[in-house]
Amino acid sequence: MFAPDPGSSGPPSAASSVAAHSARLDGLLRAQVWRASSLGASHSPCVGSGFTALDAELPGGGWPTQSLSEILCDNLAAVEWRLLAPALRLLLESPAGPARASGASGPIGATGATGATGRRPSRSAAAALRTERPLLLINPPLTPHLPGLQRNGLPPQRLIWLAPETPAQQLWTLEQAIKANASAAILAWLPRAAPEQIRRLQSCAQVMDAPIFLFRPLAVQSQSSAAPLRLCVSSGPGWTLQLHILKRRGPVHEGLLSLPGLPPDLARVLTPRMLGLALPSAHQAPAPKAVEARHALARPAPESAAQHR
Repeated sequence: MFAPDPGSSGPPSAASSVAAHSARLDGLLRAQVWRASSLGASHSPCVGSGFTALDAELPGGGWPTQSLSEILCDNLAAVEWRLLAPALRLLLESPAGPARASGASGPIGATGATGATGRRPSRSAAAALRTERPLLLINPPLTPHLPGLQRNGLPPQRLIWLAPETPAQQLWTLEQAIKANASAAILAWLPRAAPEQIRRLQSCAQVMDAPIFLFRPLAVQSQSSAAPLRLCVSSGPGWTLQLHILKRRGPVHEGLLSLPGLPPDLARVLTPRMLGLALPSAHQAPAPKAVEARHALARPAPESAAQHR
């Protein structure tokens, strides 16, 4: 009856409706479907590694929680401490850990929210427990050098060193530590773990709201692994860390990442000649001076201590 006013806005056209629907559908697909050509997102909180170049290559922008991070390295070079020290320092400084800082909830200790008496702890006691979550070291091949770790921001009173004797005991200890979900991070050295055992650990790791680092020798690189993140790291020239990502939720990682791996305190006391030295790799005979330098953060256990383990 009446002609529409040319200045008024009518119902949206079919073309604009289809375009809006397409954009919404594309957004949903991007959130639910991961394309192998793009770096995947992490569904759990992540902890920054302290290396910008490495964070850019890790899904979620850091070390993941609720899953295993398998690191293949030479045990004699102590590269794991130089690689993880920035992230571990951040975890111990955080008052509630990565997951709780984001609002996620989880058990405070192995017994859950209630203590041995069956009564819930007070808020101040619960906060203290969360603040003092320890760093668990399971079966490290070298004695942790406490002064060196402390200079890197890792207080000795926050470290718990567990030394199970047999491979079966090592696996059991790690599994119980994961289920307890009471540590700021777990570092476990399992050189003899089989693929099916790692698969079981990965299944347990989904309840852990802190990073779990599993260290294995470089020789097992060709074995399959259920760990979502797998990388190998070795010492490079000029005290750098040479890192290659073997497995991640994303495209194949090509080439090597060269990360600075020299602690600041050590850099101040080394001569220019020693700063330019390359640490020996696992295939080279270690020189005496390099052996002393590469154990700046870890040293072999004394024979007396090794006999009593």
